[in-house]
Amino acid sequence: MINSDTISAISTATGEAGIGIVRMSGERAISIANEIFKPIGKKTLSEAENRKLVYGHIYDGDKLLDEVLIVKMVAPYTYTREDVVEIHCHGGIISVRNILKLTLSRGARLADAGEFTKRAFLNGRLDLTQAEAVIDLIKSKSETSYDMSIRQLEGSLSGKIAEIRENVMKMTALIIANIDFPEDEIVEATYKSLEEDANTVIEHLDTLIENSNRGQLLRDGINTVILGKPNVGKSSLLNSLLRDERAIVTDIPGTTRDVITDYVNLDGILLKITDTAGIRETLDEVEKIGVSRAKDAINDSDLIIAIFDGSKEFSEDDKEIIKLIEDKRAIILLNKADLERKVSKEEIEKLLGGRKYFDVSILDGREISTIENEIKDMFFKGEIKESSDVYVNNLRHVNALKEARNAMDDVILDIKQEMFLDLLEVNLEMVLSSLGEITGDTTTEDVLDKVFSEFCIGK
Repeated sequence: MINSDTISAISTATGEAGIGIVRMSGERAISIANEIFKPIGKKTLSEAENRKLVYGHIYDGDKLLDEVLIVKMVAPYTYTREDVVEIHCHGGIISVRNILKLTLSRGARLADAGEFTKRAFLNGRLDLTQAEAVIDLIKSKSETSYDMSIRQLEGSLSGKIAEIRENVMKMTALIIANIDFPEDEIVEATYKSLEEDANTVIEHLDTLIENSNRGQLLRDGINTVILGKPNVGKSSLLNSLLRDERAIVTDIPGTTRDVITDYVNLDGILLKITDTAGIRETLDEVEKIGVSRAKDAINDSDLIIAIFDGSKEFSEDDKEIIKLIEDKRAIILLNKADLERKVSKEEIEKLLGGRKYFDVSILDGREISTIENEIKDMFFKGEIKESSDVYVNNLRHVNALKEARNAMDDVILDIKQEMFLDLLEVNLEMVLSSLGEITGDTTTEDVLDKVFSEFCIGK
């Protein structure tokens, strides 16, 4: 699976910037760089000191392409454990593309998405959980998710999986010993010891699975939908949360006719927040589509922020919204607290079925702290700061853990029934295989292709 060719790619974002980087990895990386780089000084790149920037120019034949700083990193102490060269040029589209084309013309191949990190995995520099942490690190939108990705990159999850695998291998070794030396009294002791070890493994698996919901929320954010009738303050709330005029706000009902999605970071809580078209009966065909999409968004949400206009009587549309959110986690806001209330407290509580609600005036901005505190209580038991616990934040990992857990249930059942030891060994191998899928020890090429396809080219 390990390639011996040399790959090249642009490793910085496309667009105008102070610096752009073209990266090469492979056995010809340094020799290709030597062909196109002319240093200001006597030493060629091959003669230059390892990991030290060298100043000079990139030439395509006699044509000057750019003034650059270049660095070589000699295997095996590199990201990919291959020879790596980085060319730091001016950060314009033309400059980096011209240098990339030049490296390709001299024998390098354009890297696939995530191929640098894939080579790091295949060459033993990272395991698969650490490789996946790289893309999580790049995509982090909050300090909390960033810190969690850093810990996974350092091997926190890998270490926990290794600990569990060690317990399972200990069980397997005990079984093999008893198969080879089948004295009755040893077998009897084996079943008792195996059950104790199996319960320990299950306890560790359950802890990781239970923490996975929090881990995924910290990584991906809470999928939040703002819901309400037209003109109750949905777009004003979105703008207030984003601290930007993202949505158009007017007194005309139906201004928002489609869903608007953005991210907001509330004190470490990442919300993937969607403003929807106002829920109401309408003859406007375009608005009908917006209302339909709003209802679809409810099904995919982790949280609803439902807004009602407290300065007006509750309408049939309001009652429909209450019905739509009755089985959902919801923060209910009774807006326009600065105006005279048209609905009594008793009537509101009756309509909401006793659910908690907050009197707010969205225009004054104080609802942000209300929402933030309520989300902390709903999802993080009042505390959003990450502990030292290991969090599983990847659905692939969660599914593998659940498969391992199911296989351990079969092991426990076999132990209680004192089944043949070789049958227990089969189920324990299934546990090891499922855990190996997480770290990449037993992962197929198809899974690897899927994982690394989510990376950008150049990483």
